[in-house]
Amino acid sequence: MYKLLLCVRYLRTKYIALACIISVMLGVATMIVVNSVMAGFATEMRDRLHNFLADIVIESRSMDGIANSKAQMEVVRNAVGDYVEAMTPTVEIPGMITFTDPFSGAPITTLVQIHGIDPEGKALVGPLAGYLDSYNAIIEEGQVIRPPLRSADEPLGWELTTEAAAYREMILREKQQFLPQQSTIPAASTPAATAPTFDETGAPGAIAGAEGTSTLPNIPPDQFAEDVPEDPFGAQMPEGLESPDNGPLRARLYLGEGIVSFQVRDPDTGRMEKMMMVNPGDDVILSTMTSGRPPEVVKFSATVVDTFRSGMNEFDTSIVLMNIDELQRNRGMIAEGVDHITSIHIRLKNYDDAKEVVSRLKAAFPPGQVNIRTWEDKQGLLLAAVEVETAILNVLLFMIIAVAGFGILAIFYMIVVEKTRDIGILKSLGASSTGVMSIFLSYGLGLGIVGSSAGVGLGLLFVTYINEIEDILSWITGRKVFDEKIYYFMEIPTRVSPWMVFFVAAGAISIAVLASVLPALRASRLHPVRALRYE
Repeated sequence: MYKLLLCVRYLRTKYIALACIISVMLGVATMIVVNSVMAGFATEMRDRLHNFLADIVIESRSMDGIANSKAQMEVVRNAVGDYVEAMTPTVEIPGMITFTDPFSGAPITTLVQIHGIDPEGKALVGPLAGYLDSYNAIIEEGQVIRPPLRSADEPLGWELTTEAAAYREMILREKQQFLPQQSTIPAASTPAATAPTFDETGAPGAIAGAEGTSTLPNIPPDQFAEDVPEDPFGAQMPEGLESPDNGPLRARLYLGEGIVSFQVRDPDTGRMEKMMMVNPGDDVILSTMTSGRPPEVVKFSATVVDTFRSGMNEFDTSIVLMNIDELQRNRGMIAEGVDHITSIHIRLKNYDDAKEVVSRLKAAFPPGQVNIRTWEDKQGLLLAAVEVETAILNVLLFMIIAVAGFGILAIFYMIVVEKTRDIGILKSLGASSTGVMSIFLSYGLGLGIVGSSAGVGLGLLFVTYINEIEDILSWITGRKVFDEKIYYFMEIPTRVSPWMVFFVAAGAISIAVLASVLPALRASRLHPVRALRYE
């Protein structure tokens, strides 16, 4: 009984132990908060990767694709039809996009991945509508800046919204009004000053001269000029300009928002503002390669119908979604009524069956014709990198608790030295070495339990109100700490795992107990006579 009484008395009266409790508490709370936020981000990332890629992807090994999409999907149905919820064919090919920066008037060309899709089919294997700008409201600081431009029940398609159609008509009208004045612009004195820039359709976009630079909005060249400038590489100007009524072109796109936008910090508010270089209703040029051997460069103009934001920078800065029939036509992937595709995206009824489905599909398709992988297999390196990063971060944070353990070790040694006479008296009264040792071990256990319990409470409280805390910090600093325009989240994502909390608390308690072992051994080995003599 004396062991418990002494342990409790030390906890209540030795305020130096409060430093150990606080250090353990802060270490545990930090680990819980960081792990919860990391788990939240990782979960969101996995969900977004999964949603964009579908459960299983069948990919052709050749960019020429595999023939007859209907026949290929029939093979899938015959092999694993009972497992499949939905599937859709796609054409995925690298390419380039060219458009004009409206702020500088300079043409911009960047590498992209062009995905030919059927919007309705793509929506069956992933939440495409949830990513498109026109289906979502624009919210800033909790206020709706712009409501959705389409209703949630409107089917996906390639038609412009009313706002985008009005914008396109206005732009084309302004171009037509400007064009008659084009020949009156004086020539500059130097060849460099007279060199025209081109907009995304290859048409003159800005002419620099002595009076400055005039920038023309995007427009297909046949809307205003009979003589279309030749491509600088000697190729013909792109096809797909058939639009006598100024309506959208036959090739239509959903652009990744990161391809045609950039962030600028507002000097007045300190907030990051998104600047769009291309809007729905504008035309751009796509360049890619034809199928067949040898492949040749093909260029065509397309109208931007919408932009999308999946929340994954890898996709939002590189993916262009396009109507699959036009991509097949421009690449020459339709011959004698037979189309070619490069991949099939499959959504399963239960993802737990993925391994079985992959095994059956590999047996159903000819060896070497296609690659069949789950979305996790395709993004294995990225997912593994996140797991390694989380593990390293946990090791570093656990060192905070280890520091607290060394603090407990030092304080306990001080207590043993200070209480040498008391230990001698206890032993002379009959206390065993094991009993004396258990006093200090129990003291360490008590410090660990109190510190860990306080840390768990503080950590869970912080995680629960993390967004409110972020608002307070933003108000204090005058700048948004967690800007949804940068991080693609409306609020900080968190995910608390009970097992994580348990292991963090148990680890902290274990460190506290282990740190008290050496001082407890030293106290237990003190001889009562020598202890009293030295006092």
